[in-house]
Amino acid sequence: MTTYNVAQAIAWATELLTTSSDSAKLDSEVLLLHVLDKPRSYLFAWPDEQLSQQQQTQFIALIDRRRLGEPVAHIVGMREFWSLPLEVNASTLIPRPDTETLVEHALSLALPDKAKVLDLGTGTGAIALALASEQAYWQITALDYSHDAVALAKRNQQKLGFNNVEIAQSDWYQAVAQQRFDLIVSNPPYIEHDDHHLSQGDVRFEPLSALVAGDEGMSDIKIIIAQGKQHLNHGGYLLIEHGYQQATKLQQYFAQMGYSNILTIKDMAGCDRVTLAQWLGESL
Repeated sequence: MTTYNVAQAIAWATELLTTSSDSAKLDSEVLLLHVLDKPRSYLFAWPDEQLSQQQQTQFIALIDRRRLGEPVAHIVGMREFWSLPLEVNASTLIPRPDTETLVEHALSLALPDKAKVLDLGTGTGAIALALASEQAYWQITALDYSHDAVALAKRNQQKLGFNNVEIAQSDWYQAVAQQRFDLIVSNPPYIEHDDHHLSQGDVRFEPLSALVAGDEGMSDIKIIIAQGKQHLNHGGYLLIEHGYQQATKLQQYFAQMGYSNILTIKDMAGCDRVTLAQWLGESL
């Protein structure tokens, strides 16, 4: 077998992936770097370096998996979020850049120096660990219904070494029944069962339980909002990531439940992505 050099391998893979990926060149580069175990700068510094036969065989196998639609993050077992390298697998969602909008706004809130924070549906632990990386004195609890997701989040926590995060299995607020927080954050399931996006892209390889919710995608969101009042300190905030067409419904439900200072924040693409509200009522 004639082997490619680095530049030839990327060109070959990019052409092959063009019909199945919107990011064919980037996918090719990430997968090749995974095979070579090199930093991104290697692609520019050593474009003429020949692949070994073993490296080329492995690269071809990875490209074949990507052609079938398997997410790059699952193939390499890692996705960067908030500059943190997170292990990912098929047990939960792959962290998206859009979710950094929630993290950024959470960090901008006026909270106590030792704020108590709750992350509901933590998945890989992305949100909780991103917050912990910026606020070492916050006391963060991260919960998920999936035992596999909890195990994954714990591995990410251990690798990153953030000791101010406690991760546990829970059906929403069940594990923190008597506790109150200064901030609650969540990226819950919010896609409708018949949404056409479920048959496209990476979501085909992610668990439906982490994506889909009843009541036009609002069932879990409503639970989080309605029960959140019992778990927020006076003046505490609740931030929820949601679909780009759901902001009005969230604002209305927050108001119906007695929250104040309701605000929707747009993501990097200019789409409504996160809605927050503050609890100024009596402690329930």
